[in-house]
Amino acid sequence: MSVLLWQIDAFTDRPFTGNPAAVCLLQQEAEPAWMQAVAAEMNLSETAFVTPRGQGFGLRWFTPRVEVDLCGHATLASAHALWEAQVLDPRQEARFATRSGQLTVRRLDGGWLEMDFPALPAAEAAPPAGLLEALGVAATFVGRSRFDYLVEVADAGQVRRITPDLARLAQVECRGAIVTAPSDAAGADFVSRFFAPAVGVAEDPVTGSAHCVLTPHWAAKLGRDRLDALQVSPRGGRLHVALAGDRVKIAGQAVTVLRGELG
Repeated sequence: MSVLLWQIDAFTDRPFTGNPAAVCLLQQEAEPAWMQAVAAEMNLSETAFVTPRGQGFGLRWFTPRVEVDLCGHATLASAHALWEAQVLDPRQEARFATRSGQLTVRRLDGGWLEMDFPALPAAEAAPPAGLLEALGVAATFVGRSRFDYLVEVADAGQVRRITPDLARLAQVECRGAIVTAPSDAAGADFVSRFFAPAVGVAEDPVTGSAHCVLTPHWAAKLGRDRLDALQVSPRGGRLHVALAGDRVKIAGQAVTVLRGELG
């Protein structure tokens, strides 16, 4: 089976920055074990599998270790691949049926792509045993969303300096930990980093799904629905986000790094 394959850097306009995702364009559904094996071979934080379905596409996401319920950067990359391969007309929005319901992506001016995702606000929660110790931070707020813990700290410098104990963090019962603080950089309202060793991702460079949590959190704190975000991982990335009721609009750019085929 020959499968078209892209590697795309998401949430950036330059190669070798942002968050890399592999995208496989399939003609029909594949076996989950095969998709998991491909994701392990790609060894990126996410590999996306796109299949024609009705008036849109089915979309599934795999880390090198497990299938996940929601991924932003690989969704952005999947839409970018569909437009670049001319499977979709540039004026058409990409519609994906996923484990998290229908997700859409549309093209904006200036090479930006905007995703429509569910808002996943974090309810204040006591930190579970080992979470803050694994991160090595003192929290000003801890919350729990559907998938992850949200940990706010006092300043962006702490976010940038984190060197978590990944083995200990992997024992905490959740997909991952989002660490955030007010921004110290021009043109951004808040910064973040995301760690998910329990699902095979030590640090995700730029995490769309984390901004489903971060957007309602910072919109409430700052009193604004439209915000600019900076993920301060070593690769880094910028996002425009907006809270729209129970949805979050997440916009970023994407650039193709390579195209090929799986034999």
